Amino acid sequence: MAPSHKRAIRSGRATWSTSTRPSEPRLADGTPAKTPDGRYIIIRGRLWRAANPHLSETEREALVRDLMAARRDVGMAIRADDAAAEKKARARVHAAKLALGERGPVWWNDGAPDQNRTFVHNSTYADWWAAHGGATPS
Repeated sequence: MAPSHKRAIRSGRATWSTSTRPSEPRLADGTPAKTPDGRYIIIRGRLWRAANPHLSETEREALVRDLMAARRDVGMAIRADDAAAEKKARARVHAAKLALGERGPVWWNDGAPDQNRTFVHNSTYADWWAAHGGATPS
């Protein structure tokens, strides 16, 4: 099995051709759109929990550096076919995401449910998404 195919299977990521990838609103700087309350970013029509905005910029930057280093280490472990190193690197990815507030308990305290990984059109943001040009399934 070719390494790239192995990576695609092990990562569980779907691949999109540019002709089938759903279009979605982006900010002027090219970053993904955020929900009005800032809790989620929208990638391919799905909600993904945003980092906790209460983190200091210094703390957030350090956590993002840790996250990116851990992700690189996951890739190196996969290419080296080193399951133990991959497991350790994935644990570091998870720890960084927990610290950023992207996983684990929600960082807001108003009782709103976590809609992480929900399609926007199936969420409480559906009307907002449709009004702002969001892609919906055909």
